[in-house]
This record gives sequence, C-alpha cells and structure tokens, in this order.
Amino acid sequence: MSNSLLHKGKLIDLYSEKVDLPNGGHTYFDIVKHPGGAVIAAINEQGEICLLKQWRHAVQQFIWELPAGCLEPNEAPLLTAQRELEEEAGITAKQWRDLGAICSTPGFCNELLYLFEARELSAGTLKLDEAEQLEAHWLPLEKAHEMCRDGSIIDAKTLACLFKLSL
Repeated sequence: MSNSLLHKGKLIDLYSEKVDLPNGGHTYFDIVKHPGGAVIAAINEQGEICLLKQWRHAVQQFIWELPAGCLEPNEAPLLTAQRELEEEAGITAKQWRDLGAICSTPGFCNELLYLFEARELSAGTLKLDEAEQLEAHWLPLEKAHEMCRDGSIIDAKTLACLFKLSL
C-alpha cells in the first residue's frame, strides 16, 4: 500500500491510497484522515437534553446537534468531551458515562467519534470561537427522540448518540 497526500488542511488531510487486494490486483481509495472527536449527551435534573442549533456551511443550513468537538493531539476522549461541553454549552458535569465509539463515515474517512452521557451539571464558561454559530437549547429527552423520528435531527453523530443513550 502506498499513500499520496493530496491535500493538507487545518482539520483534515486527504490521501490517495493504493491498496493491494488479496487477488493480486490493486485499487485506489481517497481517504480523509481526521483526528476524531467526542460527542456529549448532557442531561439535566429535569430530564432535558442540551441540543445545539448550529450553522453548518457544508450543508448550508442550521441543524440540531449534540455538543461535540475534535480531539486535540494526545488528548483523551473524555477530556475532549469535558472541554467541548463547557466551550459550546457553558456547562460542566460531575458524572460521565462512556457510551462507546462510532465510525462516522468508514467508506472514506478514519474519523472515530467517542460518545458520552453527562449528568450532574453545573454552570461553566461558554467559550465559542468565531467560526461557531450556534445556540444551546434544553429540550425534554422525549422531544429529542421525536425530532429523530420526524427528521428534524439529521446529524448522524447526534442520532447515534441518542440511540446509544436509550440502550
């Protein structure tokens, strides 16, 4: 297998990878290399979940998402989750539960997303960067599940995390 860097970005890198097949042939795959991330289902004492209404340029619309963010180099996923929850929603949590990990788009990307449930919440410090256009909303958990069913939530990581939360 040989790799050729096609693009080096701020967040992702794009490679063309030659893959040798078991039958002696070969093919090429375009692969996006991503640092991975953490996704947080933060639930307050009233049974409400924090959902962000966030502008996503790639799809040219505001979409509903759980708080989430990219892993920093050598950062444990739980630390990423704790940092991102405070930065995006302005809250901290005392209780954390690991919900496992998912591959977001394994056909062309190596991104792994680590899913967490956060409870025993308290106020923290909101720290949005200039590129983040979002609002935090607290909705009953059942309303979030309804939004999954009716198509209001289209973000895959949010759908997966809400599903894992219900298991």
